[in-house]
Amino acid sequence: MTLTAKIAWDDTVLPFQLDRSDIRGRVARLDNTLDRILGQHDYPPAVEAAVAEMALLTALIGQTIKLRWKLSLQMRGDGPLRLIATDYYAPKSEGAPARIRAFASYDAERLEAAGDPFPQTGRGYFAILIDQGEGTTPYQGITPIAGTSLKDCAEAYFAQSEQLPTRFHLSFGRSQEKGEAEAWRAGGVMLQLMPEAPVRPGGDGGSGEGGLLAAEDILGESDGEDWRRANILLDTAEPLEMIGPHVAPTDLLVRLFHEETPRVFDAQPVAFGCTCSADKVRQSLSIYSARDIGHMTTEDGIVTADCQFCGAHYEFDPSTLGFEAKGDD
Repeated sequence: MTLTAKIAWDDTVLPFQLDRSDIRGRVARLDNTLDRILGQHDYPPAVEAAVAEMALLTALIGQTIKLRWKLSLQMRGDGPLRLIATDYYAPKSEGAPARIRAFASYDAERLEAAGDPFPQTGRGYFAILIDQGEGTTPYQGITPIAGTSLKDCAEAYFAQSEQLPTRFHLSFGRSQEKGEAEAWRAGGVMLQLMPEAPVRPGGDGGSGEGGLLAAEDILGESDGEDWRRANILLDTAEPLEMIGPHVAPTDLLVRLFHEETPRVFDAQPVAFGCTCSADKVRQSLSIYSARDIGHMTTEDGIVTADCQFCGAHYEFDPSTLGFEAKGDD
């Protein structure tokens, strides 16, 4: 692959369809975007890996939402890795990049910094939220934390909440090319069966952890063979093929699914982006009384706030905050 082609696929999500199998999917590459997301923080390796996985899932899932919508993924658990939150802001116009941001909250004293991150989430839930904009009611779907990875949670969510057989195959980590600095790279493929599948009959639950529905529970007789064949082919994808940078997503699809007649659509560029601002912080503080604002005021006579996503620091005159504010800065 030439350098030009490599750059062309950095930080993109490529939608595709397997015409023979009635399966749709996406190939995502996060390079500079993931480096920017993680570069905003100083996370231990376990937390970095969890945030990288969640950001990649967010890019793969978020590509389907409409212009100006917002998609959020959250994992909340009772373990030392307490929270991972990501946001995907759809483009404001056709051809513009989508924006992704992410952060995590963890108990440093309990966390195994170099350990497997997923067992450290404990018990809790995995949620997907879609905000269609002002004047609409946000959609929220929640499933229990299940499986052995965040991608397992996402697959369980789609089986349980959307009744869509869904598969994620991901690769992420630090990578270094000759003559270049070490940097984060991530790549993944998402498969999803297109026809609406029937809900598994009966009241005994599904075959997944804790009785959750799994893809196999909602496959029909006619599409089960196609789904299993596509998954077997996807299993042959190797980590370096997934993250690149020297294998284009289009080449990967041809290598994996040439007999399934893959058809690609326009790629969606993605970038790191945070929407925080002084006005939004001020608005969030407008629910507090002057007494509450007083408790937030530092010895220097200011109220401070830091964005958890990008680390931006804001300072305010306390008299301008809360619903009893006296004026503007």
